[in-house]
Amino acid sequence: MKPIDQKIYLASKSPRRRELLRQIGVDFALLMLREQAFRGPDVTELVLPGEHAADYVARVTREKVACGHQIMLARKLPIHPILAADTTVVIDDRILGKPASHAEASAMLAALSGRTHQVLTCVAVQHGDDTWQTTQSSDVAFCRLSKQTIDAYCATSEPYDKAGAYGIQGVAASFIEQIAGSYTGIMGLPLFETAQLLQRAGLRIL
Repeated sequence: MKPIDQKIYLASKSPRRRELLRQIGVDFALLMLREQAFRGPDVTELVLPGEHAADYVARVTREKVACGHQIMLARKLPIHPILAADTTVVIDDRILGKPASHAEASAMLAALSGRTHQVLTCVAVQHGDDTWQTTQSSDVAFCRLSKQTIDAYCATSEPYDKAGAYGIQGVAASFIEQIAGSYTGIMGLPLFETAQLLQRAGLRIL
């Protein structure tokens, strides 16, 4: 595969997004946003009162890419496009973020058990004064999960850095009966949409 001829900055700590960008030959450098410091995080992921899931994921992604752009300028780094993304899991219009405890992860998985939920991933690319952004939505149908299965899964490290308390690329793939949408979007970076945005920013994929 021939790599693109221009580097980007990835404003994300997700190892899955790194893996997916490498899959399509994108040359990138990490541009890490601050998560915990005495001044607080660069971008908070709190849901605003009455905020719908699609609005939430679009807003957070927009804030992440803008913050990444400002960090690039403040650090006097070479100018490259910035890519940021955010993923959320939604069921019954309720946003499921990353669980903070075993109990929270168990409750999320119990809510998803035997039902179909939505995974929304928003991607944004900023280059100069221009920003391109899109949100991809997928439907994911879970089988019924026993309490023993949920407890066993929550005893692993998988649920705790992922929206909705599961990762499709891990053991939780065995929970999924059907998906309608983008497998890579459910992982955290829909590659078709991402490639389209990068090309609009002037990068060449092939």
